[in-house]
Amino acid sequence: MEFSQHDDDNNYSLTKFESMLKTNNVLFFDSNEFENIIQFYFENGRIALAKKAVKLGLEQHPSSIVLKLFQVEIYILEDKLPQAEKLLDELYILEPSNEEIYIQKASILSKRDEHEKAIDTLKIALELSDLEEEDADLYALIGMEYLFMDQFENAKTYFIKCLELDMEDYSALYNIIYCFEFLDLHEEAIDFLNRYLDKNPYCEVAWHQLGKQYSSLKDYPKALAAFEFAIISDDTFVGAYLEKGKVLEKMKKYEEAIENYNITLALDEPTSFALLRIGNCYEKLGSDDLAVQYYFKTVHEDPLLDKGWISITRFYNKKKDYHKALYYINKAINIDADNVRYWKLYAQINHRLNFIEEAERGYKKTLDLGNYELDTWLARTDALIGLGEYEASALNLIQAAEFYPETAEIEYRLAGIYFTLFENEKGQYHLKNGLLLNEDYHFILQELFPLIADHQMVVNIISGSKKTSK
Repeated sequence: MEFSQHDDDNNYSLTKFESMLKTNNVLFFDSNEFENIIQFYFENGRIALAKKAVKLGLEQHPSSIVLKLFQVEIYILEDKLPQAEKLLDELYILEPSNEEIYIQKASILSKRDEHEKAIDTLKIALELSDLEEEDADLYALIGMEYLFMDQFENAKTYFIKCLELDMEDYSALYNIIYCFEFLDLHEEAIDFLNRYLDKNPYCEVAWHQLGKQYSSLKDYPKALAAFEFAIISDDTFVGAYLEKGKVLEKMKKYEEAIENYNITLALDEPTSFALLRIGNCYEKLGSDDLAVQYYFKTVHEDPLLDKGWISITRFYNKKKDYHKALYYINKAINIDADNVRYWKLYAQINHRLNFIEEAERGYKKTLDLGNYELDTWLARTDALIGLGEYEASALNLIQAAEFYPETAEIEYRLAGIYFTLFENEKGQYHLKNGLLLNEDYHFILQELFPLIADHQMVVNIISGSKKTSK
């Protein structure tokens, strides 16, 4: 039996119990009262109070099987698996047909990553259960064990069984759709949701999920209709307005998208996501002042949201106001110095401003943080060349070649660097490699090393390659 706000007897028991804890006066409760108190605390995540209630309950009712099973649950939560197992073995001798013993045993097996054994144990509990509500819970637990093993087809089967017994179990519904999505079965997910909606036509969660499936298939008109039905079913469903806004953006209906995002701000606390999307919509509509206002609201609401800072920086980048762009990306880096996207933007802006040393520092930091895109390696090389750091630029390219072997852009740069360092043999080797890979890219030499490109030896190698290719 669960507590509710209107259940006076249970609320009285709870108040009496908490009053006892404050005064240290030991009061008597029957075992059912303890069970309800503990269940309430478990459901509300108040584990410390549940633990106290279990301890006091067992002191007053030392033979209660239910209270001992709650003690097992506490042991499992605290990772005291041997104690939990020992107590379960004692309880099994007393009540070998109590399905809760098998459920807790399965929980221990699951914690030990013995998921197949956990499933077998839960199936025994299923045979012992004679209540549909308990069966639904057991199907959900079996589904979760299959999820732990990435057996999505089996997991889906059991979550569907759970939903058939309890149509309101939205957790099972979400898990079913998760399985469909992981298996890349969007059409099948749509069929399933439509069948479910035939039985439960006002389920806003199902309409919302149906809209997301249509959206993933880029069927935006159907997605829009589904989100509208979700809103008809529950006109305070923030998630449906957000998804509807995203679809309207895809359909380039920016004013309508803004309307839906604004509804979410009125219904709930402002979210950085909605503020950012409104900013993007205004930017698409050419309302720059409003766009940047909403970008600033976004980072005020959530300073850690990188998309907000990136939107502000890119906004000023597009305006060619690089000093302002640099100012805001610096602010972002001060908040999160390990964000690789910030450092890449920082490097690019500094490069545009011809602050080459800072640009090189930014590219190096970007690489250090794991961004190994080819353009990052090449941009850092070009910055090092601009600084006259030829040995460092060669080393940078050799590292890049480990990730991008046989890349013409790397070979031409290495050729130019080695010719500059008067290592002509290496220069010729890399120039010939570059020409073999893509002879049209030899303009790189002209851009980065104009003196080298005009050297007779280099001109001869390039013209010789063109004759050979003809």
